[in-house]
Amino acid sequence: MAVLATADRQRIWRGLMRYWSKKLEAVGVTKDDLQAAVNAADDWADAAATSFNSALPTAFRTSATASQKAVLLAIVVLARFDVPTVKSIIGEVD
Repeated sequence: MAVLATADRQRIWRGLMRYWSKKLEAVGVTKDDLQAAVNAADDWADAAATSFNSALPTAFRTSATASQKAVLLAIVVLARFDVPTVKSIIGEVD
């Protein structure tokens, strides 16, 4: 899967700025730094996709769609740091 289009990366960047602003959570970086971080995260995800896919159990790897695998990774990583947001996406997780 290819990296996100520039417009999509910018949507994420703007969304993150709004999200943290609403939470009154200072990030302590410039807008340019945040955009560079979004780009780096997307580039890393692209480079690591094959490794992640290989790490999945065969049954899931061969049956799940690329989108389902991406949601799995996103939810697992997010749950490590922000369970309330995961709950708002997929419901109760306890």
